[in-house]
Amino acid sequence: MSSGQTAQADPLQSRLAIAERLARTAGDKARAFFLNRDALHAMSKSDSQDLVSEADRAIEAWLRAAIREAFPEDGIVGEEEAASEGSSGFVWVIDPIDGTMPFLVGQPNWTVSIGVAWEKRPVIGVIFAPMMDELYAAVEGGGARLNGRPLTINADWTIASTTIGFGATQKASPREVGAFTEALYHAGGVLFRVGSGALMLAYVAASRLAGYYDPILYCWDCWAGIVLVREAGGVVTFDGDLATPGPMWAGNRRVHDELRRLSHGTP
Repeated sequence: MSSGQTAQADPLQSRLAIAERLARTAGDKARAFFLNRDALHAMSKSDSQDLVSEADRAIEAWLRAAIREAFPEDGIVGEEEAASEGSSGFVWVIDPIDGTMPFLVGQPNWTVSIGVAWEKRPVIGVIFAPMMDELYAAVEGGGARLNGRPLTINADWTIASTTIGFGATQKASPREVGAFTEALYHAGGVLFRVGSGALMLAYVAASRLAGYYDPILYCWDCWAGIVLVREAGGVVTFDGDLATPGPMWAGNRRVHDELRRLSHGTP
C-alpha cells in the first residue's frame, strides 16, 4: 500500500507515525545546534524571555518542508513563519524549539513540539525532549505514551499533592501573576517552572506535575500537550485557538477546576 493510501485508510495513525519520526529527527538537529550554541546568533523578539535563534528558524523550515512532502494538502501553523493553508482539514501545529531561553543558556529542558489539528480540534500530540531522550506521543482515542509506556494521570491528586507548573513569562500581568502565586501558596501548592510549556504539559500527562497554568499561550506552545493530557485521562481548557493566544489550565478534574479558581486570585 502506498503512503497516500495508508494516509487515506488511517489518517490519524499515519500522521502520528510521521510526527514521531519528524520530532526525533528535528530533535537530533536541534541537539547539534545546542552542543554548538556559542556559534548561534540569538535575536530578541520583545524581551529576554522571548528569543529566537538560528536553530529555531532552520529547524522550522526543515519541518515545514518535510510535512509538505508527506502531506501536501495539510496546513501548517508555526511560531517562526506565517501559517500556510491546506485543503485536507488537517493542520500541523509546530514549535521547533519550545524553551528557547533554556536552550540558549545550556539547560536541557527544551523540546520539539508537534501537534495536529483536525477541523481545528487537537487530535495528535508529540513532544520530544532530546537531551533526556524522552518522546511523548498521543492520538485521540489511542492514549498517551512516554517512550512507548502508557501514561495515566493520578486522579486522586490535589493542588498540594506535588508541584504545579506555571508558565507565566514577562507577557503576563505582574498583578495577576502575584495574585495567582499568593492564592496557590495559600492553598498549599508550590510553583514549578522550566521554561517550556510543552514540557510542563508533558509532565502533567506523566504525573510528574499535579497541574499546569499559563496566563497566555499560543497554539504552538500547547497543542501537542493538550492531546497528551487528555489522552492520559486529564482535563485541559485552552481559551485560545489556532490564531489567537489565551490562558490554559490542565490537570485532573479537581486540580484543573482549582487552578481556574486560583488563577482569578481567589484563595
